[in-house]
Amino acid sequence: MKAIVVGSGGREHALAWTLLRSPQVTEVVCIPGNGGTARLPGCRNVAMAMDEVDAIARCALVNNMAFVLVGPEQPLAEGLADKLRAQRVNVFGPGADGAQIESSKAWAKDLMADANVPTAASAVFTDADSAIAYVEQQGAPIVVKADGLAAGKGVTVAMEKSDAIAAIQSAFSGQFGAAGERIVIEEFLTGQEVSVLAVTDGQTIRPLLPAQDHKQVGEGDTGPNTGGMGAYAPTPVMPADLLARVQSEVLEPTLNALKAKSIDYRGVLYAGLIVTPAGDPKVIEFNCRFGDPETQAVLPLLETPFEDIITACCDQTLSTLSAFKWKAAASACVVMAAEGYPGPYKKGLVIGGLDSAEADEDTVIFHAGTRMAQDSAQGTAQGTVKSTGGRVLGVSAIAPTFEAALAKVYSAIDKIDFPGSFYRRDIGHRVKGMASGMEGN
Repeated sequence: MKAIVVGSGGREHALAWTLLRSPQVTEVVCIPGNGGTARLPGCRNVAMAMDEVDAIARCALVNNMAFVLVGPEQPLAEGLADKLRAQRVNVFGPGADGAQIESSKAWAKDLMADANVPTAASAVFTDADSAIAYVEQQGAPIVVKADGLAAGKGVTVAMEKSDAIAAIQSAFSGQFGAAGERIVIEEFLTGQEVSVLAVTDGQTIRPLLPAQDHKQVGEGDTGPNTGGMGAYAPTPVMPADLLARVQSEVLEPTLNALKAKSIDYRGVLYAGLIVTPAGDPKVIEFNCRFGDPETQAVLPLLETPFEDIITACCDQTLSTLSAFKWKAAASACVVMAAEGYPGPYKKGLVIGGLDSAEADEDTVIFHAGTRMAQDSAQGTAQGTVKSTGGRVLGVSAIAPTFEAALAKVYSAIDKIDFPGSFYRRDIGHRVKGMASGMEGN
């Protein structure tokens, strides 16, 4: 079996790596891939843009690819899955209609209302004056969100009214382009955040192991939001009984609401949740793709062949697949970022020590923003890894306990030579001491 993974981040590296763990998968083509996928045995990068629909379809059909797995949200929102399916290509990922669940927070809020899914109270605004007046009335803390896709940086958790007003003014002054022309303002929910990534074939939906992400750039959950600075799985914040409630109160009603709109949703439905102090799950947001870096923590624990899950979702046979099997272990992923991220940062930095860092068989480094240097004339040997992004590496490890997994991760990080990089040293700090021992479902 051969497959295509569309994307160039750490999530896509993890997806390709997971597929290639199965002896049934002989090749994965990454479009366009990154420096990590270029180093992955059995993986081949193809220098093709993610919007080159005809070229991607031709690659899939000529090479007899079993499916195309679309990683990022942007091509899904732009209809890549629809266009590929129109050319008779099997695709894991929703069409543009279903991808609205992430590409428009206002649309998602309406869908949740239709489905009676528990979520934060909210209001939608298209001008700054009305939004500011609402904040003045509601007070703080309060949450301001750009309606559209903003690369994980369109959310401001404002602890003071002045912060909320500044976020509103920034959105309407063009900080997020068209994504900020409409904003959603929500009540601030207290509790622990949990990510539940579920797979669906449009008829049946099943959750993967729950994970906990760390969005803010600074230790102690301080500073601006990022795309994610680290994650671990499974999280004790979401025990089996609570996950069952998420299935019945969130995932199934949402899928039914999509079906009621005649949306054939095949792919990932990612629920970002708050577990309130009372122990109730509430939806913060939905995403239409695998989480990043949650995927880098969850998939190393998967024992069920990943291609079986993807194929079942494409073929609408998920209900016939046996219960997913998971390793009785814990997993952690810590992101190494370039100095300055999430603000301006340098690119082109040479990264060394990767082979040494991955010497432990249970440790893997997923590349998020790298490339393989090709021009030895510039004084860099061919095959050297260079940075291209803000979040550059996701160092992941599994072990019998959460603490042991983290120890492996930080030991590996110590062996990586990445000038000026930084990372959070407190991943899992909210649940340390209780995160060990939760078994997979």
